[in-house]
Amino acid sequence: MQVMAVLQAVLAPQRDGPRDLGRAIRIFPTRRRGLRRSRCLRRLRMLWHRYGRRPSMAITQARTRGAGRIWQRVRTLCRAASVVHLAPFGAWAALWLLVGVCGCLLLPALPSLRWLLPMLGVGAVLWWRCGAMPGRGLGVVLTGLALAGVQSSWALSAQLPERWERRDLVIEGRIAGLPQAEARRTRFDFVADACPGAQTPGCGRRLQLAWYDDFGATAPGPRTQLQAGARWHLVVRLRAPRGLANPGGFDSERHALSRRVSATGYVRQVEQARALSAAAGVDGWRARMSARIAAQAPAGSQRFVRALALGDTGGLDDADWSTLRAAGLTHLIAISGFHVGLVAGFGALLAAGLWRLFPRLGRRFPRAMAAGVAAMALAAGYAVLSGFSLPTVRTLLMIAVVALARCGRRRASAAQSLALATIAVLLADPLSPLTAGFWLSFAGVGWLLWCLPRSDAPLLRQFLSAQGVATLGLLPLTVVLFGQASLAGPLANLVAIPWWSLVVVPLALLGTALEALHAGWGGWAWSLAGHAFAPSWELFGWMARSRFALWWLAEGAWYALPLALIGAFWLLLPRGVPGKALAALLWLPLLWPDTDRPAVGEATLTVLDVGQGLSVLVRTRAHALLFDTGPAVADGFDAGERVVVPALHALGVTRLDRVMVSHGDADHAGGLDAVRLGLPVLEVLSPAGAPVPLQSACRAGQAWYWDGVRFEVLHPARGFPYLGNEASCVLRVDTAHGAALLAGDIGQVIERDLLARKPGKLHAQVVLVAHHGSEESSDPGFVQATGARLALVSAGYGNRFGHPRPQIVRRWQHAGAEVLNTAESGALGVWLRADGLAVRERRRWRPRLWDAVQAKRAAGLSYRPATTRPGVP
Repeated sequence: MQVMAVLQAVLAPQRDGPRDLGRAIRIFPTRRRGLRRSRCLRRLRMLWHRYGRRPSMAITQARTRGAGRIWQRVRTLCRAASVVHLAPFGAWAALWLLVGVCGCLLLPALPSLRWLLPMLGVGAVLWWRCGAMPGRGLGVVLTGLALAGVQSSWALSAQLPERWERRDLVIEGRIAGLPQAEARRTRFDFVADACPGAQTPGCGRRLQLAWYDDFGATAPGPRTQLQAGARWHLVVRLRAPRGLANPGGFDSERHALSRRVSATGYVRQVEQARALSAAAGVDGWRARMSARIAAQAPAGSQRFVRALALGDTGGLDDADWSTLRAAGLTHLIAISGFHVGLVAGFGALLAAGLWRLFPRLGRRFPRAMAAGVAAMALAAGYAVLSGFSLPTVRTLLMIAVVALARCGRRRASAAQSLALATIAVLLADPLSPLTAGFWLSFAGVGWLLWCLPRSDAPLLRQFLSAQGVATLGLLPLTVVLFGQASLAGPLANLVAIPWWSLVVVPLALLGTALEALHAGWGGWAWSLAGHAFAPSWELFGWMARSRFALWWLAEGAWYALPLALIGAFWLLLPRGVPGKALAALLWLPLLWPDTDRPAVGEATLTVLDVGQGLSVLVRTRAHALLFDTGPAVADGFDAGERVVVPALHALGVTRLDRVMVSHGDADHAGGLDAVRLGLPVLEVLSPAGAPVPLQSACRAGQAWYWDGVRFEVLHPARGFPYLGNEASCVLRVDTAHGAALLAGDIGQVIERDLLARKPGKLHAQVVLVAHHGSEESSDPGFVQATGARLALVSAGYGNRFGHPRPQIVRRWQHAGAEVLNTAESGALGVWLRADGLAVRERRRWRPRLWDAVQAKRAAGLSYRPATTRPGVP
């Protein structure tokens, strides 16, 4: 604020310039650890004599000298700012610390610890000893950068080494958090504390495990006995956290790093799994209370009562989360900061009431201090109950600051509390900015503190203003983090916030408190909470089913977010600020980004990273075709829902003119239902006889033109029987500047048949390697006939089939092609355009610091030849 006062006085010394500058001099703070008072006043008097006495002359000189004069004023401002005292734990310190932490997390690779540790020491000294802006600000930035680097280095070094992957390991440990039981599996976090096997690397690390039922099982197995807080002996197979890299997709590797997950895996040899001890601790108590809620609350809403009371979202299925996202209510269904504030407020009121009933208590302990301590105690207990989620920790820290200030008889504003909470969270967990909850939580509170009306305004006006500020201020972050915005969210929150927070949540918490006192006492409160929740859920379900409820947005450029935030800041300025209509222009790069559509006669191919499966998007100027829809497992992972649909939205695809399913195997056709549900699909093609709901069959000879690009089906021929892989549709895409060949899962028999019947149709610059690069495909004659420059492989990382086979990779390389694998490169984008062939690898185009660690582990496994590769757009 002091810098802004000097800025206004120096840059705008018009009629009231001397008065403003004088005010800046009078309010300018001085401290013993900063510069001396005389030196500070001497510099500001110089500014007074230079600009304050002759403002009109200063304006005239600025107009005549133009940019040179402006630069001189900027230099003057910098000199004035150099004497500004920076509070060690104020708002500016929190901002600079966040800049340092984010600067480290955005690096493509981590610096060495030889640099990070000295940097941490220097930054801490500057932060503590320097009082002026440059020194202390630099120290805070260096501290944040070094601390985030050290934490990231430790978390990445703790991940499972590659030599221990694909091996059965025996571990013992404790189940952390509440297990999430699904139809065919149970997912849970496991902290290994003992390893009977010698030199097992999982000891002392956090693991993310899944326990699957046997194939063909009609009922869940022993996995139903898993309880939070219990110790188990397990045989597992692990690997370092590895996710899929796609536009618009969930970054599971970033999520694992933020939670310090060292490895992911699954339970093997179920007959050897055994419980070593019963559930214990806070997690065990949460598990028992969750089971009681499930037994006593109404069946249709008990899963929501568990989520609101305990933060247990394991009972919510994909349909529930889809409804919550469409209605913009995901921030309310689990324990939020607002709920913690309600509990803390209840504690403060309870303590104040007791002190009023028994005035003698005030002689020993003042009422204000008692209210603060009670609020902090209940908030801390509720945070423990929720499992210490980030919103509850943030609110708890803010309440603790206010409570300690009350106890110390000092004032602490809401802004100071937020700044201290930010600093505390970043120092305790420098990797918290990797989570979406960090940004939404702190940014939401920051917008509200800055924009809320005065406290004497009517309650309804305050509520509506807060809702409008939160919607507008958080919209840019929501779009960037999730690729979507809920149009029904503002209206749904007007109902959900007061009803859930003031009726449902208090009843759920009252039931939990009564049940903790005596078993069976909380059933009536949970029942009331469930019945109160049910009508609102019906309403929100109806709103979420509307076609206008959810707005998907394409992936924007890097500058779209800062421009949109500036636009939101401009729009939320007080009334009378000019140019607010122009602020809407700053939102255009975020809300309507350039989707980079090809020109007429050109085409783009995007091979999505779907794991062990296939999905390719082919786009022309005004049309889109999806070749295969990715894998899906019954009651498990569905690439169509988790990968393909979000990626299509992120790429700006609003409809699919045609979906071609090469054949009916689950790794190619599994995501079809999710794709048809997520986007309008005009036509579905598949081989005749395939177990796919189709409008027409693909057969050799079919051809059509889209925007100057020819599409032709080469296989199967009319009357060809459905033989699974061998009946796969083979599609050729001919542009004015090159061709691409999509071969599905055909084997060498069909490849040789195509070579004999249609040799001229096989030549293509880009070839999708058949059957993920297996030994049964890529006939030598077929490979030579294509003359491909790029050979693309869609395979899962560390898949059990060993795809692509090394000899197949060498065969394509010897034919002159560069082999790229989605398991290493992420999603692959290929451009067939007038200026030549170009390719873009997702992991190289948008590198992350953990990608560098993975590349170092996989050194020597690259498929790239030494030849020059096609240029990247």
